[in-house]
Amino acid sequence: MKYKLLGRSGLRVSELCLGCATFGTNWGSIGSDKRESGLIFDTFVEAGGNFFDTSNRYQESQSEEFLGTFIHANRDRHVLATKYSLFDGFSDGNDPNACGNHRKNLMRSVEGSLKRLKTDYIDLLWIHIYDYTTPIEEILRGLDDLVRQGKINYVGASNFPAWWLSRANTMAEFQGWTRFIATQVEYSIVERSCEPEFLPLAHEMDIALVAWSALAGGMATGKYNERGLDLSQPQRLVDEVSTEKRHYWHDMTARNLAIMDNVVKIAEQTGRPTSQVSLRWLMQQPVVTVPVFSARTVDQCIEDLGACDFELTREQMHALTAASAPAVSSIMPSAGPYPYPMLEYGSPALPEFYSRGLLFGNIEDQIVNHRRLLPYQYHRPAAAPTQPASVQV
Repeated sequence: MKYKLLGRSGLRVSELCLGCATFGTNWGSIGSDKRESGLIFDTFVEAGGNFFDTSNRYQESQSEEFLGTFIHANRDRHVLATKYSLFDGFSDGNDPNACGNHRKNLMRSVEGSLKRLKTDYIDLLWIHIYDYTTPIEEILRGLDDLVRQGKINYVGASNFPAWWLSRANTMAEFQGWTRFIATQVEYSIVERSCEPEFLPLAHEMDIALVAWSALAGGMATGKYNERGLDLSQPQRLVDEVSTEKRHYWHDMTARNLAIMDNVVKIAEQTGRPTSQVSLRWLMQQPVVTVPVFSARTVDQCIEDLGACDFELTREQMHALTAASAPAVSSIMPSAGPYPYPMLEYGSPALPEFYSRGLLFGNIEDQIVNHRRLLPYQYHRPAAAPTQPASVQV
């Protein structure tokens, strides 16, 4: 395992980040019990991994509880990242201030995370999703206060527009506040629409790209392109792939399957599992890119860690980039490229994740937001659930 500097900081993080959304069983079969989660944690640490990503939201906060137990014996060895913004397992979704990016929810959420993680500081705190409501200076000052209090060391922004990050860091430098060292973006071999904006941003401002859903909910493993998918195991995208069920994300998933047909062929030429090739392609991007991968079993973790054991040739990188070129286009052209589909609705990599339901709970229609001039284009029917079956953002 090699280590990368996380953006404009001296923080050294492993070249792969272990996503801990599968630590817990509150979301059903997509997660792992405490024993299996502990084995996955140990496997990652033994391979040299030190970077862990969780959230107040994952597994209804059970992920933080498990991770807090695992890191306790050697807390300072680990780089711990968690998030705030979305309402967590301790909110019923009816309190207008129990979610969002404002100061009140920030302080509430961080205090809860510290208790569940059994630590007195968080290495990296992410804002989870842009909410179109909270002013930049309110967020920056709140985060800076927590840094000065010693409760967090660094800050990052997940699912925020590139222009927002540029403006925020410029304001932070002018005011002497803590700046963002990293942004967490949806980035995979089947979702590349972030590249035109975020690659120049990352290079110019020395902001690290931490790629959530680096395997696109399992799509980038190539397993959905194979015949005889093992349905005895949890498979997140079965309904989206099915032509009979015509899921909301079906057309976008069909696009991704076509991309993966070509990627699988190139992976076979390398003699490596498709999952390793997909992760390695991200790891070798010209700007600092750290993929977040999740595992439900130890075997999955071991296979993904194999991405650290080889390098793709320049020719292989070019071939993979060409094969996945359709992924530069937006999955929702009328909404625009990433992050705007995510802010409108979600992602085909997280088919049950409805971002606005988690940002605003049950009271979105009751909030008079004068800061968003254009109405949302996409709306989930009121009868559909807002609880995600699996989330890794």
